[in-house]
Amino acid sequence: MKSALIVLSVLLLISCGRSTGDALLIPGISQPVEVIRDPYGINHIYAENQHDLFFTQGYLAAKDRLFQFEIWRRQATGTVAEILGERELKRDIGTRLFKYRGDLEEEFNYYHEDGSEIINAYTDGVNAYIEEVLNSPDSLPVEFKALGILPQKWTPEVVISRHQGLLGNINEELSVGRAVANLGAEKVKSLMWFHPKSPDLSLHGRIDSTTLSENILELYNAYRKPVSYQASDVVEAYRSSQTAMALLEQGHKKPDSLSLGSNNWVVRGELMTNGKPLMANDPHRTITVPSLRYMIHLSAPGWDVIGGGEPEIPGVSIGHNGYGAWGLTVFRTDGEDLYVYETNPENPNQYRYKGNWLDMEVIQEEIPVKGQENYTAQMKYSRHGPIVYEDLERNLAYAVRCAWLEPGGSPYLASLRMDQAKSWEEFREACNYSHIPGENMIWADADGNIGWQAVGIAPVRTNFSGMVPVPGDGRFEWEGYLPIVEKPNAFNPPSGFIATANENVTPESYTRWEAIGYTWADSFRGQRIDEILDGGEKLTMNAMKDLQTDYLSLPARRLVPYLENLGLEGREKEAMTYFEGWDFRLTANSVPAAIYVSWENAIKEKAHREFVPDEAKTFIQGLQLERILEWIDNPGEHFGTRAKRDEFLRQAFEEAVAFLADRLGPQMDGWQYGQYDLKHIELKHALSASVSDSLRSELDLPSLPRGGNGYTPGSTGNNYNQSSGATFRIIVPVGEWDKALGINSPGQSGNPDSPYYDNLYRMWGEDGYFPLYYSRDSILKYADSELMLKPR
Repeated sequence: MKSALIVLSVLLLISCGRSTGDALLIPGISQPVEVIRDPYGINHIYAENQHDLFFTQGYLAAKDRLFQFEIWRRQATGTVAEILGERELKRDIGTRLFKYRGDLEEEFNYYHEDGSEIINAYTDGVNAYIEEVLNSPDSLPVEFKALGILPQKWTPEVVISRHQGLLGNINEELSVGRAVANLGAEKVKSLMWFHPKSPDLSLHGRIDSTTLSENILELYNAYRKPVSYQASDVVEAYRSSQTAMALLEQGHKKPDSLSLGSNNWVVRGELMTNGKPLMANDPHRTITVPSLRYMIHLSAPGWDVIGGGEPEIPGVSIGHNGYGAWGLTVFRTDGEDLYVYETNPENPNQYRYKGNWLDMEVIQEEIPVKGQENYTAQMKYSRHGPIVYEDLERNLAYAVRCAWLEPGGSPYLASLRMDQAKSWEEFREACNYSHIPGENMIWADADGNIGWQAVGIAPVRTNFSGMVPVPGDGRFEWEGYLPIVEKPNAFNPPSGFIATANENVTPESYTRWEAIGYTWADSFRGQRIDEILDGGEKLTMNAMKDLQTDYLSLPARRLVPYLENLGLEGREKEAMTYFEGWDFRLTANSVPAAIYVSWENAIKEKAHREFVPDEAKTFIQGLQLERILEWIDNPGEHFGTRAKRDEFLRQAFEEAVAFLADRLGPQMDGWQYGQYDLKHIELKHALSASVSDSLRSELDLPSLPRGGNGYTPGSTGNNYNQSSGATFRIIVPVGEWDKALGINSPGQSGNPDSPYYDNLYRMWGEDGYFPLYYSRDSILKYADSELMLKPR
């Protein structure tokens, strides 16, 4: 019945073409294309040529995610203010300021030798679907009706936008600079966890606390932030009441400092029970509805790849192709620097460089703004990059130098080359084109090989660290970029496995440290993964599923033993008894997990209060747990004595117990992790607070209990309403392709009316997986629907 309804709904949407039974006549393709949709919402596309393959990918992705596509297009083109008004003007200015302005054909063909053809075919497919719905506006997803807008056509430039990429550390650089200006370099180094070496944090020239106090990165941050909506944006028939908005505001999520991460690993066959290599990957990003990820199977001459990526980008960035499987995690790469210029008092469009006044390049653009006249924006550029702020009183200007504005800087598009790799050598060559983001790319192939290559465009800095702003007077320049294949890598290591989890995995023998960053994620997730993979027992698929959703906390294993010597009394002593026999797993419904996480949070908050001076708390908003544990294990430097360390831990435990009693009541048996008031997920659509109760009920997804936190391999972030983590997971036993497993929450579609909008949400919430079928026989056996697209 579901299959029939899906096919019927597709047929009803057609207006450009005509339906002929189970076939659609589509302008834009040259040969028939078969699409088989499985029960989990994945489209398996079988095309006769490359153009039709990517045209169909664009067509189907736009059909599933049309509102997501329209907002992406507006973010990419700087036209959000056109629908949301003046409050989004700075976003649009920032977007245009950071627009890629190089040669487009060079840019497109950087990602693949046929990049221009692929990207144009993809956007033609997107536009073919948009043309259909524009001719049948009743079929538009409800978000368009609520906002009173229509989708507009794409151009290939939209695909290469950098607005949603993991780009660099510019905000961290400014914060560190401000902290150094207030505290001094050595104090900042004692608080922050820089490694494997200590960076130079010297501030030069006129850079001081006064210089750095302005909202320097306002345009950059406006360009990068998610789009939000107000009730006034919504047409009257769909608008929310103020009461509903107030209720939603009470559930605001606490910011999650570990929202960007990931785990991946590859294992050689000798460590697996089936004797075959395995690849596993679970990227951690902000959790949204619809999902950030989109899964697809692309099959045509020269292509047979399945996996996931972002819906607005052609190809597959994580998956397999019948030869090998690959995945990614963030490898912290610093591709941004903030330059501070002295400007000419007589002409603010000139800046001093090597003793001379140079003219800024000025570009003017008209920005449409809802409800008012177009705004004329002036974008200014120095030799280093976009001017993000001008301090006319002090005769200063600030530019962000961005490695990602070089050709090839669009996130994930270089995956197109990886999608066709048939060996480690070909995959590594494809990695050489992967500029953004900085990633740990892993590979496992049918010949039994495993490999790791760090990627990402990496500026070489020989006389400064890139961790604080520097003068733009010519003294602090990049010495080119490190060739990607010279970044850290490994092939078939003796351990039999490779695992990365955003911690520093650069070997000590590595020599090109001038292109390696200084800040990394805490190592707990990576240590736990290594512990399992190196455990000496043969590994199974079930063990790999368990590891991707593993909630064992290594920090708990280190901290809980300290409780024995704290002299706890009263209800704190009673709370401590719950740790007897505890396995250190942060599982839902666990009382010791709730007590421990509350204590861990209290330790971090108390350390921040006591050790970060007040004048720097705004700039150093949190301390890494790994750093705090170093102080606890070696109390001399920060606590002075063991007794003071123990008093600190005791007071933090008292705060944790008081917090739980206040939040969950006095009965400790009721202090269970995973409760709505303690650890859960509740997915709200971006329009949720702005629309009526009835529409909100269609858009939002219910609360589910969660386990884990930001330090467990099953990463769920460090806030109470989970806002980051792995909604997409994949496990591939190489060579046994039909036994691959995946998940993509809440579903493949962004249309609330689709059966694939939230069909994977509860499965994901229960740490489940679905079979990721690859062979045509298996796909046909379990097909939910079949559709033939024919050229019109």
